[in-house]
Amino acid sequence: MMTQKSLSINVGGRLMTFETPKVMAILNVTPDSFYAGSRNFDSDRIGAHVGKIIAEGADIIDIGGYSTRPGAPEVTAEEEYNRLARGLEIIRRKDPDAVVSVDTFRADVARRCVEEWNVQIINDISGGDMDPEMGATVADLRVAYILMHTRGTPQNMQQLTDYRDVTAEVIEHLARRIYSLRELGVCDIIADPGFGFAKTLEQNYTILREFNQFKRLGVPVLTALSRKSMIYKALHTSPDEALAGTVALDTVALLNGADLIRVHDVRPAVETIKLLSLLNASKC
Repeated sequence: MMTQKSLSINVGGRLMTFETPKVMAILNVTPDSFYAGSRNFDSDRIGAHVGKIIAEGADIIDIGGYSTRPGAPEVTAEEEYNRLARGLEIIRRKDPDAVVSVDTFRADVARRCVEEWNVQIINDISGGDMDPEMGATVADLRVAYILMHTRGTPQNMQQLTDYRDVTAEVIEHLARRIYSLRELGVCDIIADPGFGFAKTLEQNYTILREFNQFKRLGVPVLTALSRKSMIYKALHTSPDEALAGTVALDTVALLNGADLIRVHDVRPAVETIKLLSLLNASKC
């Protein structure tokens, strides 16, 4: 693992460092996420899943109320917030101090989640493209921000995959956005190259192969590969059968400098990081 020891972010007044990479657990409070095993739409199922990911050692819980799979139907802001509030109430009841990220591209939804539920991180799959108020909102709220690369919307993004050099163009896009966010006063930024978003299967693997180049951005870098189509389409299987592939590709990302991995399955991710840490220690 090529983690830079100097990197850190402020999460609700606490310093999160990345000497050891962190695990971000996916909590979908949606009925239509691409991986059926991650759909948690009723309170009992949400509660059981929250308890499981906390027990297995997740560092961050990333809750989403709007499926962003390719071709996903639109959801109103009010419905998205209501879904998130149901999940956030359960998280805060089980662990009031948990580090929580909200997966939303809407500034008003982000604000409500921070102000009403003490969310510490906003995870914006659009990188500010789908709501021009997001940057100023994050700056005002003084929370950490996950800046992801994509093009277009979930409804049309897979038609927007024309790149000359996909890694270089994604890095340039993220670098420009990081500069703009700094100008607004956003201090704590995590970059996400956006695997599966406006990228072909082959382009995803190019980015993964060249992942260490993203360290040039000077901020923590997140990888979100869990059970995605770049795994199951390549293997002619399904999201349900993509755990082994997820662990394999997360290992590649960690060896190439990933600071956080966003996953559906917490225990395998925690164990992968622990084993790689032992591998690094054995080099001394």
